[in-house]
Amino acid sequence: MPKVLISDKLSPAAIEIFKRRGLEVDFKPGLTPAELRAIIGEYDGLAIRSATKVTREVLDAATKLKVVGRAGIGVDNVDVSSASARGVVVMNTPHGNAITTAEHAIAMMFALARQIPEATASTKAGKWEKNRFMGVELYAKTLGLIGCGNIGSIVADRAVGLKMKVVAFDPFLSEKRALELGVEKVELDALLARADFVTLHAPLTETTKNILSRENLGKLKKGVRVINCARGGLLDEAALYDLLKSGHIAGAALDVFETEPATDSPLFGLENVVCTPHLGAATAEAQENVALQVADQMADYLLTGAVTNAINMPSVTAEEAPRLKPYMELARLLGGLAGQLTASTDGAIKQIRVEYEGAAAELNRRPLTAAALAGVLAPLLGAVNMVNAPVVAKERGIEVAETIHERSGEYQTLLRLTVVTDSFERSVAGTLVAKDKPRLVAIKGIAVEADFAPYMLYVTNQDKPGFIGKFGTTLAEAGLNIASFHLGRSAPGADAICLVALDEPVAESVLAAVRGLPLVVQASPLAF
Repeated sequence: MPKVLISDKLSPAAIEIFKRRGLEVDFKPGLTPAELRAIIGEYDGLAIRSATKVTREVLDAATKLKVVGRAGIGVDNVDVSSASARGVVVMNTPHGNAITTAEHAIAMMFALARQIPEATASTKAGKWEKNRFMGVELYAKTLGLIGCGNIGSIVADRAVGLKMKVVAFDPFLSEKRALELGVEKVELDALLARADFVTLHAPLTETTKNILSRENLGKLKKGVRVINCARGGLLDEAALYDLLKSGHIAGAALDVFETEPATDSPLFGLENVVCTPHLGAATAEAQENVALQVADQMADYLLTGAVTNAINMPSVTAEEAPRLKPYMELARLLGGLAGQLTASTDGAIKQIRVEYEGAAAELNRRPLTAAALAGVLAPLLGAVNMVNAPVVAKERGIEVAETIHERSGEYQTLLRLTVVTDSFERSVAGTLVAKDKPRLVAIKGIAVEADFAPYMLYVTNQDKPGFIGKFGTTLAEAGLNIASFHLGRSAPGADAICLVALDEPVAESVLAAVRGLPLVVQASPLAF
C-alpha cells in the first residue's frame, strides 16, 4: 500500500480521498526541515502547500519518494531539478485557485480606489474623517492588464462587468482571444501611458522579471494605481516607493513582495499602500479545490501510473515511454530553440506547426507535440510543461497544427517546428542520429548540422568575408572557449547563420560586443 505524507495544512477532504483510494496517509503539518528529513524516507508521496520546502537535502533523504503534489500553482518551494534527477514527479494544481486570485485582485483594486483600509482604521480609532478619504470610481476607468492568461482573463471579465475599459499586454494573447474577452491588445508602452489602474498577472520568468522597472514605472501616467497579486519580483519596490512618495503614483495594493515573509518594508509606512500577506489563494473554496485535486492526482499516479499536471514529466503510458523518450527530447529541444529566439523578438505567437516525417510520423504524436509546445512557451511563461502546454496554447488563442509526411529526404526521421507570429515565421528542424541522439539540421530552411549543447550562441549575419575572424576574436578576448562551431547560409553572399556551442553562458557585455560587430544582424544566447 503506497504511503503519503501531508506536511502542510490541507482540507480534511484530501485525507479522506487518499484513504478511500486505498492509500495510507499521515497528516503532520508544521514539521521542521530536520524532522521532515528524518521521516521522509518512509513515504511514496508528499503532499504540500507553500510552507514545506522540498530541498535537495529533503529529496536526498526521500529514498522511496515517487511524487510531490503541490496544492496550488507555484512550485518555488520545490527543487524541481533535483526531483527530476531522482525520478520524482512534481505535480501542481494550476486552475484550482484562479477565480480566488482574480477576485482578490479586484478586491484590492476597490480597496485602493476607496481607501477602505485607512478609512476603517480611522473610524475604529473614534474619528469621523469623512472629508479625508476622497476616492475614485472604477467606472469608465482604463484597466491595464500585464498578463492575460488564466487569472488575467478572469480579472478582465470582472472589469468589463464593472464597465471599465480594459487594455492588455501579453505576448501570447491573440487578437481573436482579445476580442472574445472584450479587451484591447496593446504593447507595454501603450498600456503604461493609458492605464488608470495596472494589475499584474504574469508568471515570474527571466522575461517578466522586473517588468515594472523604475523606467517603466516612470512611464505610467500621473495618478495611476498599481495592483500586484502575482509575484513580488515583477516590480521594483524601491522605485514604487519613490514614485508613491512623489505623488506620481497615487496608490498601490500589494499581495506579494520581493522577499516573503515581508515583515518590514518602507512601503508599510505609506498611507496610500494597501498590503496583504499573500492571500491570493486564501479562500475556503480555493483551498478545498486544490486539496481535492492534488489528492486525486497523486492517488492516480501512485496506483495506476497516470500523470496529470506534472511539472517535470509527460503524459505517456508505460508501453510507449521507451520508444517516445528520444523523440520527446528532440521535440523539447527544437521547441526550446524556437521559443528562445521568439522571446527575443516582438509579436504574439499566432500559430505553432509541428511536422512529422518518416519514422516520427508513425508514433503517438500527442506527447511529442506537447513537448514541442512546452519548449516554445516555457521561455516566456515559466512553469509550462508537457501536460499543460496544450491548454496554455488554447487559452492564448494559439493555433496548433500537426502534419505528417512520408519520408521524402535524406533523414529516416524528421521533426520540423514552425512558429508564426504577427511579424515573422521561423522554422527549425531536427532528427535522431546514432544512439537516438537529437541533432539540429535546419534553421529557417538553412541547413545547419549541430548537436545541442547546454550553452549556445545563435548569430545571423551577412555572408561576407571577415565576420568569422572578428567573431572568434571577440569570444577569445572574453575568455569563452568554443566547443563547436557550425555555419550555414541560404546562398553565397546572402543570409548566414552561425551556431556556437560554448563551455559557459555568454555575459551581457560579451553579447553586446558581438551585436556590435560589423555584419551581425542578430545575436541570441541559448540555454538547453
